[in-house]
Amino acid sequence: MSTRTETLSALLDTLVSENPESAITYDVVGDDVIVSSRADLRNRAEALCAELDAVGVRPGQCIAVMLPNWSDALVWQFAAATVGAHVIGVNTRYNTGEVAHILTAACPAVVAVPAAFHGLDLFGRLAEAAASVPDVATPVVAVVHGPIETSTIDREFDLGGGSWIAGSGVTGGIRVPDTPDRATLTAAGVDDDPDDRLAVAFTTSGSTGVPKLAAHRHSAIVRHGHADAAIMQVGEGDVGLCVLPVSGVFGFSTAMAMIAGGGALLMETVFDPSAVLRRMRQVKVTHAVGADDLFGRLYDEWHDGERMDLSTLRWIGIADFLGRSHEIARWARDEFGTHTSGVFGSSEVFALTMLWNADDPESVRWNGGGRAVEPAIELRVADPLDDTRVADGEQGELQFRGPNVVDAYLGNPEAAVRAFTKDGWFRSGDLAVALGDGGYRYVCRMGDVLRLRGFLVDPAEIEGRLAQHPGVGVVKVVGITGDGGYTQAVGFVVPTDDAPADTDAENLKAWCKSELAAFKVPAAIHVIDRMPTTVGGNGSKIRAVELREWAQNWTDRERDFRRD
Repeated sequence: MSTRTETLSALLDTLVSENPESAITYDVVGDDVIVSSRADLRNRAEALCAELDAVGVRPGQCIAVMLPNWSDALVWQFAAATVGAHVIGVNTRYNTGEVAHILTAACPAVVAVPAAFHGLDLFGRLAEAAASVPDVATPVVAVVHGPIETSTIDREFDLGGGSWIAGSGVTGGIRVPDTPDRATLTAAGVDDDPDDRLAVAFTTSGSTGVPKLAAHRHSAIVRHGHADAAIMQVGEGDVGLCVLPVSGVFGFSTAMAMIAGGGALLMETVFDPSAVLRRMRQVKVTHAVGADDLFGRLYDEWHDGERMDLSTLRWIGIADFLGRSHEIARWARDEFGTHTSGVFGSSEVFALTMLWNADDPESVRWNGGGRAVEPAIELRVADPLDDTRVADGEQGELQFRGPNVVDAYLGNPEAAVRAFTKDGWFRSGDLAVALGDGGYRYVCRMGDVLRLRGFLVDPAEIEGRLAQHPGVGVVKVVGITGDGGYTQAVGFVVPTDDAPADTDAENLKAWCKSELAAFKVPAAIHVIDRMPTTVGGNGSKIRAVELREWAQNWTDRERDFRRD
């Protein structure tokens, strides 16, 4: 793609002009795959744009899109951006409190909900959330049929402000409320062109408190999509696996990279590993992005079931949440010749903001981190106490400047100040090391790093040693405050099904001691039957907070579920 555009509508227009009949999405309905061309998607976006104009959506307002991974979610993004509104994605798994927070912080004028999806009462959840925040303006509801249009709707979708069936062309004279502008510009967005409007916002993980809503402008989305597509080598006819919800930053960034590069998207709404593998073979998926929990389930299904031919799979980007990324990368390389890159990203700087190059060695490339995907993205590793740059090879906070950095926060003016240094760098909250050659190795969240005997220790170093034990399946190391106020490392291990009988705390600590410095050996190791996990927009993560609570409560003795 030689043309560079600065708005989402111009990007779609360019794609249509180059090849209107080229596939852009594959929707999944049961066992069927429904193809939409570029021209189809633009026609649907234009029709929706007319409806948004008819109900009075004005530039600067917010639209909440509570849809699964249907092509409709992309239609809403393009249509909203065309009228100057911005989209906040609402994950279909969000609970009532999380939905209420979005209603309060973003004040959407419209909420798009599915007429039906997988037996979930999403409108009921929305209604409960709206009732819990009565002081917030009541949004209009747009009912979305999805890939297969049904002739009837068997319930009323109305929060009190009215509703209409999206795509019908009939809005019934309803008008959206006059919602306030909830955006506070950041140091990165304050000097930008005001005509370059906000187009999308993502919820942050909320690991440091209430989730923030991080918003980005048109030009940043399109520019970043082109940069990612170039590194991923996306071209006409390629197909990306879109399993992660496009309401989240990793699913959205993957989708925009594939679209910007001229590719298409396999839109998976429910993750059934066997069915996903079949469809990956059917539509010839070439690219995929996800965490090792997602790829791990595909890996396990492939080995236990039919070994699908996935030889079209050229590139995967992987985030390591469960310690399986190297195992998965080796499988993909050996079976399909797939190139694997670790990734780095966040709601505030887009996903896939760092990727490794094709010529980086696997020992580096299969880990988190990477190189900035375009020269305009500046990075530094700084001392979090005074924000001075640290030497290459030393650990510090990874900080960003550039077109990818969050332009505004919705409903949180304080975040726009706290998130930036005095000299205008975005604080990622992530610990990293500059390698000296333009690459950056991700270490961990700064809140996860352990200070043991005065030394900063990445829990992954201890986890890596434990994971090498033949009886260990899944491992996580957390820190607690021990006697005397000093931090202690505590390990949690889920053994393999065929783990040797001596896979216990005593032997596992001896295993660590044979390779690690004494101060890195966990003070306690608990053998448990499963890890507590949480499912978010970017995959499943082990709940370190819950493990810390267990560790703090279990200081009397080491637990072993097989013997307790």
